[in-house]
Amino acid sequence: MPVKSYRPVTPTLRYKSTVSYQQITSDSPYKPLVKAKKKINGRNNRGVITVRHRGGAQKRFYRIIDFKRDKFNVPGIVETIEYDPNRSAFIALVKYSDGERRYILATVNMTVGMQVISGENVEIAEGNCMPLKNIPMGTMVHNIELREKKGGQVARSAGAYAEIVAKENAMVQLKFPSSEVRNVRENCLSTIGQVSNPEHMNVTIGSAGRKRHKGIRPTVRGVAMNPIDHPMGGGEGKTSGGGHPVSPWGQKAKGLKTRNPKKTSSKYIVRRRTK
Repeated sequence: MPVKSYRPVTPTLRYKSTVSYQQITSDSPYKPLVKAKKKINGRNNRGVITVRHRGGAQKRFYRIIDFKRDKFNVPGIVETIEYDPNRSAFIALVKYSDGERRYILATVNMTVGMQVISGENVEIAEGNCMPLKNIPMGTMVHNIELREKKGGQVARSAGAYAEIVAKENAMVQLKFPSSEVRNVRENCLSTIGQVSNPEHMNVTIGSAGRKRHKGIRPTVRGVAMNPIDHPMGGGEGKTSGGGHPVSPWGQKAKGLKTRNPKKTSSKYIVRRRTK
């Protein structure tokens, strides 16, 4: 799916680019699977800003996505492929043979009329969901569970996927595009194929207004602030900081390891993405 660029009629359009929405077939969502979404704006229950640079996004409704894919052995037909304002990937509305409809993540080659199914031993076809132990080596998968029956947690954004590279000791090794290799239990479910909209990473925002529509507010450099507002602020004339770059609260911003190995799944990582 190509990225669409524009004639430079204005300075903004010179750099702006958007995704070509050729795969999308519907403009309006399926209302029973839509619910209201409250704006958070980076504030806690007392109204205090806890996450900076958020607020003012375009109003949107949340689409309820079936990440668990737990409707086993019931075939479904893709009715529409839609844009979802809450994620970078496209979504597909599936109507199952018993009449129920659910949203799932659309894959790269998914089209209207395609049949999808979840189960223990189903056909190895794009959009189908099954346990990792039943998927052949070298297959690309997405929407991968890390705990059984919890629902997909990994490889859900636009263009994401993982490749099955090994199987041993009731574990399956998955290789990600970052070159990280991770062990996942063989009974965890995953969906075959690559997530739709892989060109999302090549889009250039192009304007400040478009950034504001996404709910991202401006960021001010620390060296441009006063000393009371930031550890890197102040100084006579322009300075480049003079020390190690830090956050507004003094935590080092480059190289400081914040990952807690005791509270994470580090033991399942076979090879890290960084050497």
